[in-house]
Amino acid sequence: MQIPEYYNPVAREIAEALIQGFDKHYRLFRASSHEAKTLFEVANWQGIQKAIRDRIQFYDERVEETVSRLQHELHAELLDDEIWQQAKLYYIGLLTNHKQPELAETFFNSVFCRILHRDYFNNDFIFVRPAVSTEYIESDPPTWRSYYPKTGGLRHAMRQIVRDYGWQRPFANLARDLGHIIRQAHEHLGGQWPAAETSLQIQVLHSAFYRNKTAYIFGKVINGGKTYPFAIPILHDSNGKLYLDTILLEPWRISILFSFSRAHFLVDMEVPSGYIQFLRSMLPSKTKAELYTMLGLQKQGKNIFYRDFMQHLSHSNDQFDIAPGIRGLVMLVFSLPSFPYVFKLIKDVFGSSKEVDHATVKRKYLLVKHHDRVGRMADTLEFSNVAFPKARFSAELLNELRQLAPSLIEEDDNRLVIKHLYIERRMKPLNLYLMSCPPEEKERAIREYGTAIKELAMANIFPGDMLFKNFGVTRDGRVIFYDYDEIEYMTDCNFRRIPPAPNPEMEMSGEVWYPVKRNDVFPEEFATFLLGDADVRRVFLKHHRDLLDIDFWQQRQERIRAGFIEDFYPYPSELRFINRYPLRR
Repeated sequence: MQIPEYYNPVAREIAEALIQGFDKHYRLFRASSHEAKTLFEVANWQGIQKAIRDRIQFYDERVEETVSRLQHELHAELLDDEIWQQAKLYYIGLLTNHKQPELAETFFNSVFCRILHRDYFNNDFIFVRPAVSTEYIESDPPTWRSYYPKTGGLRHAMRQIVRDYGWQRPFANLARDLGHIIRQAHEHLGGQWPAAETSLQIQVLHSAFYRNKTAYIFGKVINGGKTYPFAIPILHDSNGKLYLDTILLEPWRISILFSFSRAHFLVDMEVPSGYIQFLRSMLPSKTKAELYTMLGLQKQGKNIFYRDFMQHLSHSNDQFDIAPGIRGLVMLVFSLPSFPYVFKLIKDVFGSSKEVDHATVKRKYLLVKHHDRVGRMADTLEFSNVAFPKARFSAELLNELRQLAPSLIEEDDNRLVIKHLYIERRMKPLNLYLMSCPPEEKERAIREYGTAIKELAMANIFPGDMLFKNFGVTRDGRVIFYDYDEIEYMTDCNFRRIPPAPNPEMEMSGEVWYPVKRNDVFPEEFATFLLGDADVRRVFLKHHRDLLDIDFWQQRQERIRAGFIEDFYPYPSELRFINRYPLRR
């Protein structure tokens, strides 16, 4: 783009400072993602978790640096509107041949919105819609590689795919694992390979994806008009050698790897939009917002989510209302029936039984954001100063907002602004689910509930309030925890047995006869408030009786303190080759 001579030179300085700030951010982001391969090779699992956790802060740190630079060097908050409009146009010119233009536009918005009032948050000053296309951006190396099974056979092509990722650690028995892949694919196709078309090829993303103890290969087979997506997880065995754990072939199973309840991936991408386009061709049910977020680009995910939400509002007319279920003591929760998310804000005054404040609740949500969610905690999108059309709010909800959270809202005749808000994927509360589901589903849900608590414990998370109302059921029947105001690290808890009562009268009185400190937990009490329903009690005691025993909790603490990181598989154990084809391992 040719910038006219009459452009104010300050506008040019603003644009150049912004692009320098973004480029520094993405350079550090890529370096962190690139290091994941080395961490995986040397089995530094703590290092991978730390890289994922630390990377979350990179974006805000660079935004603050750039804001500070613009304020100190150019007094940006005092510049007139015309300069900012020119800066945006000049910035667009700088993005013409950029590899991450969509991310850079979001960075511009973030900096601008930190400097000026929200009255300026419109198309003249920020990127309400993308200004630069992300189609056909060339990458070096290319975003994906292609292999041709008709040349040397399927086994040869798969072997070359694995080798081209360049892992230096040896495989325990790659020939065996490739045999399992071919066998499982053959079974998935009903025992008969389709006729090979001229176009037959396998495409795989250039970079592997890393999370926890696993590397993943993502790809698809293209044969004529048919496309077959796949994902292959690679693990370390007990001898430190690599092996292919399984192959996932159903799109819905692959999509679970990108669930909102999982930690983000580490993946080295020069052109992230190319990875998003490839993944969406495999997983059309996943939105761009979800995929950007799961690749660690959560600010871009938020930006696209908000655009999608605004688009949805303009094409719907139902009303926001209080979310179904038992109302919480800390959070006010509302929803829009036609939109698959809930909106949560912190009340001004909590219930009398809660010993937390606003700052504590925010820290708990941030803890979950930074922690490995192991498929059992819902991620949240955090927003500030969100403007809603006031006419879309039910009278009951408006009344609740005015009574319970007046400090967090501003309103005029047409608009209601919420100053701080969490948005979370909508699930059916477990307590409501248990009241309406058939007996076999009830049993499965209780088993899932206990497993969720155990997996959270293995990941160093104690839920605190374990009532069923604080857990939700996803579309695929998975039980997820979503109420965070009382969570604690397992290692910060003191699990105790209830001491004997000094006399029968004291035991029968219902009064506590022993001292209780803030982080004391008594597992044998769980049965009292969780297992009142006879059917629930029967299933829980059958599968999860150990949760009522102090030994379970103390043993988990010992493993965590010893630095042991548990294995979590985001797919059923029966799909693992070690279980599917045990005689051949």
